[in-house]
Amino acid sequence: MSLSAEAIATLSHVSTATITTVLLKKGLRNIWMRGTKPLKPGQKRLVGPAFTLRFVPAREDLATPESWSSPISTRTAIEAMPAGCIAVVDAMGITDAGIFGDILCARMVKRGVTALITDGVVRDVEGVLGTGLPVWCDGYAAPPSVAGLTFVGWGEPIGCGGVAVFPNDVVVADQDGAVLIPQAFLDHVLAEGPEQERMEAWIVNEVNNGAQLPGLYPMNAETKARYAATKK
Repeated sequence: MSLSAEAIATLSHVSTATITTVLLKKGLRNIWMRGTKPLKPGQKRLVGPAFTLRFVPAREDLATPESWSSPISTRTAIEAMPAGCIAVVDAMGITDAGIFGDILCARMVKRGVTALITDGVVRDVEGVLGTGLPVWCDGYAAPPSVAGLTFVGWGEPIGCGGVAVFPNDVVVADQDGAVLIPQAFLDHVLAEGPEQERMEAWIVNEVNNGAQLPGLYPMNAETKARYAATKK
């Protein structure tokens, strides 16, 4: 699935907090990927289709430096990443082995990858930051991936931060972390997200002007009417 430029532009103005609220109203409670924190403060909100990668626990006969030359390796997976995608990596929350370092991240930048999201950690953090690749992760560690993980594949359903992620699901990441929009709900979020943002901005303005919360947030009938009048 390719996201239109219009969809990306719309979602870039809808916060992850708003997305969780919009989808909660549709019954989706588990879309925020735990452990996905911005590696660099101030990273702008980014949007893209998920390109999934999966690790399993390290097994001594498979998780070796020699495995990096295997046809099934993170190196090969990176060469399959399309421009504009967001790489979403299932590292099972392991925080003592870095899944990617500066060289792999530099290659992702060259391939036009939008961002890296993982519930694990990266290594070579200074170098990773130097590549300019936006990263959301659970920190950093010196040991390589094979010290604690075995890479097993890409382009399949994964679990990242406790969230089921399917290839080409839409990912939005900002200062609150990364959230997932299932493909079937994309049009709903595109329609409702901007309106939720407008409504909450209006409520914030009312609060700043001294309004009390009861009847305002959530809105009662009178407040809904006042808000509706502002849109005419």
